[in-house]
Parts: sequence; C-alpha cells; structure tokens
Amino acid sequence: MRHLKSGRQLSRNSAHRWALMRNLITALLREEKIRTTDPKAKELRRWVERVITLGKRGDLHARRQALSIVQDKSVVRKLFDSIGPRFKDRPGGYTRIIKIGVRHGDAAQMSIIELVGGEPPKESSSGGGKRRRRARRQPAEKREAA
Repeated sequence: MRHLKSGRQLSRNSAHRWALMRNLITALLREEKIRTTDPKAKELRRWVERVITLGKRGDLHARRQALSIVQDKSVVRKLFDSIGPRFKDRPGGYTRIIKIGVRHGDAAQMSIIELVGGEPPKESSSGGGKRRRRARRQPAEKREAA
C-alpha cells in the first residue's frame, strides 16, 4: 500500500528522480517558463515553491539551502536578487501550469509551467524562439513576369 507516501515516482529510481528535479528547478528559475509533461510539472511545482520561499527569506542559511538544490550559482543569485523580492508580498502560488495538449511522439500530456506575475521573462539567447517559415521561391516564369 502507498499510504502517506508523498511525491511521484516518475518511473525512475530516487537518484535519477532527484537529478531530474534539480535540472528542472534550475531550468525553470533560469528561463522562468519551461515545457514539460504534466506529472513532471506537477511535481516540479512543489519543489519550486519551496526554493522561491527560500529566496524570499534571503538570509545566508536560505542561500546555502538553495545552493544545495539549484545547480547554477548565477541562477541562485537571480533567485535571491530578483525572483525572491518580486514575490515578497505573495504568500504562495508562485507558479502556473498551462496544459498544451499531447506530444506527437508518444501522446504524453504536455504542459507549460511558468512563474506568475512580475515582469515577463526575457528571451534566451539559446535560440529557443519561434520557428519561422522560409518564404517559398516562386517558379522562374513568375519571377521573370514580375
């Protein structure tokens, strides 16, 4: 029986699950919006809420606790300098999960999880923006006529 066992297993052992959550937490705090599966997003929400609460506290012990979870020092700096103060007056509920349908490869339910309120997240320079369609070339006959 599974009584009083919190958290999702996500078909992984505990070390793999912890590494996955740390990577997702770091990515969400860096980008402020990520796309993942529904169960991962719901589990990620629990952890991110805790880490943002540490960022709101702002003391040295909270920073060290956050560094034990978040894998990037620059992300921890962002957490304590901008994200924590942004949610200073908010008692919880720092994230929003938006369901976006199914993934084509395996029909997994997909979601976007993002931080709520404040300034909008900045575009990352990693090329993760929208794809643009290339304009079709016209046949040679039409090009000459124009």
